[in-house]
Amino acid sequence: MSKTNYAPTVSLLLLTVFFIGMLLASPRAIGGEINIYSHRQPYLIEPFLKEFTKRTKIKTNVVFASKGLAQRLQAEGEASPADLVLTVDISRLKQYADKGLFQPFVSTVLESNIPKNLRSKDSTWYGFSKRSRVIAVSKSLKNSNEITRFEDLTDAKWSGKICSRPGSHVYNRALLSSIIAANGNEAAFAWAKGLVKNFARSPRGNDRSQIKAIFSGECAIALVNHYYYGKLINSEDPAHRKWAESVDIIIPNQGPTDRGAHINISGGGIAKHAKNLEEAKQFMEFLVSKEAQKLYASINYEYPVITGVDLPDTLTAWGNFREDQVPIETLAELSGKAQKIIDKVTW
Repeated sequence: MSKTNYAPTVSLLLLTVFFIGMLLASPRAIGGEINIYSHRQPYLIEPFLKEFTKRTKIKTNVVFASKGLAQRLQAEGEASPADLVLTVDISRLKQYADKGLFQPFVSTVLESNIPKNLRSKDSTWYGFSKRSRVIAVSKSLKNSNEITRFEDLTDAKWSGKICSRPGSHVYNRALLSSIIAANGNEAAFAWAKGLVKNFARSPRGNDRSQIKAIFSGECAIALVNHYYYGKLINSEDPAHRKWAESVDIIIPNQGPTDRGAHINISGGGIAKHAKNLEEAKQFMEFLVSKEAQKLYASINYEYPVITGVDLPDTLTAWGNFREDQVPIETLAELSGKAQKIIDKVTW
């Protein structure tokens, strides 16, 4: 009987085991990394980063900046380390898309979870949370029940009672874009002109300062994003809670035939020259998981884009409401017209 030589087989087996071990030990196999450019404040995004890394072992490196990231990404070109961009407001997302700084990314996970009107047609960006522009009114304001629509704010009875941050801010520009979409350019111009006529002071400050102005008696009505109220009413600062306690929140345009509340988003897209593409995809898909969507609601009082998420009491107190279904991309397309109106009426 001939003697069988097992040495080559054993050597091959050992070599295979060695390479598998090397693969499992490599950074990419155990998670890899992702480089994120974020307009969102660190305290808002860090809980997401920690949870994502805990689940995937993917390391996250983040550059935080309130402005200038689009210009930076454009200047870096192919050498850019950015894999993913996170920002707020449709106008800022569209800025990246228009500059060609995002790449298309088709995901069945994102498309099955994010409503069509909250993502781009070309799959370059996606909305991950919703925010609504609402009307804050002083609890002492007489006849406040007569304000049910944004259009009601031009009534002469509210002369000298309205506060607002500058109209050119992306939040107000998106709101005006939604009014153009609903009522046309001419009616939107008349609305903006009537709104400015009713101002109690020149536009200034952020949304928090509008609520503070109501508390201090400078005005009685203000345009704010809903989550600013949520953060103030739940603040550890007693002064902030007092500001919030002085107002009621009106979610406008809720009539049976009306268009619904104005909706904006926070969102993101994958950078054109992303080096860690698969990791970036995983992070975006993580953002529509129930765990991540619950973080949006609990940390910043934003509304989830998916259903079946437990909401904090601050959000459930307002109940369900009708949302404007205009494609969010349309608001970005109308932002130029909105800005022209804002300039003309000196908002």
